[in-house]
Amino acid sequence: MSKIGIIMGSKSDLPVMQDAIDILKEFNIAVEVDIVSAHRTPEKLFDYGKNAHTRGFSVIIAGAGGAAHLPGMIASLSPLPVIGVPVKSTNSIDGWDSILSILQMPGGVPVATVALNGAKNAGILAAQIIGSSNAQVQEKIIAYKEDLKAKVIASAQDLK
Repeated sequence: MSKIGIIMGSKSDLPVMQDAIDILKEFNIAVEVDIVSAHRTPEKLFDYGKNAHTRGFSVIIAGAGGAAHLPGMIASLSPLPVIGVPVKSTNSIDGWDSILSILQMPGGVPVATVALNGAKNAGILAAQIIGSSNAQVQEKIIAYKEDLKAKVIASAQDLK
């Protein structure tokens, strides 16, 4: 079974990143969570990025606030798809610094970027990547999306 690596720059990012952890667990996808600071633990970052694919990961979700170098640096080191989650942190400029740091990657080093604090969508996107080659996961995603549709239809009915 595929495994998703979820990393963040500091423990203060965990409340945001918990949404990715929760949705992936809902899809019964294994996750491994760690703190990897691009600026405070560069050796750990290099080891993680260079070796994630040998440790059974299929996708890496990286959340970071402020300068937000973690997703891009991991993407520069790893052959795996990387999904960046910009986190609005206490030292942030309304989150724009994080968004732009993750979004504006140079050619050849892609990072799929979700909305500010959008860890749930990062988890869903990671599941969809795995689901493209795993029928069981794909069925769970289809059921999840059908449930979303049913909730919208029920909400519309409540208005009448």
